[in-house]
Amino acid sequence: MSCPFDLEHYRELLEAAQAGGYRFAFFEGSPQPGTVLLRHDVDLSLDAALRMAEVEKAAGAQATYFLMTGSVFYNLNSHEGEHALARLRELGHRVGLHAVYPRADLDDRFEQVLAWHNPDPDYMRASLDGAINVMEPTWFDPETYRSDSNQHWRSGCPHEELRTGAFPWLQLLTHPEIWVYPGTRMGETMRAMLEEEKERRLDQLAADRIDLS
Repeated sequence: MSCPFDLEHYRELLEAAQAGGYRFAFFEGSPQPGTVLLRHDVDLSLDAALRMAEVEKAAGAQATYFLMTGSVFYNLNSHEGEHALARLRELGHRVGLHAVYPRADLDDRFEQVLAWHNPDPDYMRASLDGAINVMEPTWFDPETYRSDSNQHWRSGCPHEELRTGAFPWLQLLTHPEIWVYPGTRMGETMRAMLEEEKERRLDQLAADRIDLS
């Protein structure tokens, strides 16, 4: 099995987890044996998040999507943002806050669960009053954590370990834009995202009665 960063291989990851006997879980209580916690930090694209969420729905998987309130790339208060929040829940997923330290405004749009954006070590794993930090010691162990940050698996793609049931449980962090837009390197993938974003922005300008002639 090849390990590209695309939605086809993401489906294979989900199928591998199911073949290994895992069930998909949310961040509540404490990690249970035999569970996979699908975590998505949505740094750049709500559209990519929704595309990934549809793939998971079709595969019978549930995930937690961490969305930002202060992103320069998307606006949760816009029609697009409100639609994304509603659609993710319609598909059976949950929504946490992808916060920028030190602000952690967990309003009623979010579950009481948080993932810091680009955190520094001094607060990355600190506990929070009344909420779960997904990187605090209860939820984070290097042996049961895999991340695709910057389109690179630091401990290798986990599909074979999932298929053989090698993890007691796993927190699997992915970033939807890496999987939705094509590219063998992060720079290529980001440029592909920007090309698609350009077309979407042109459509938005036309819808706002901007003369594009």
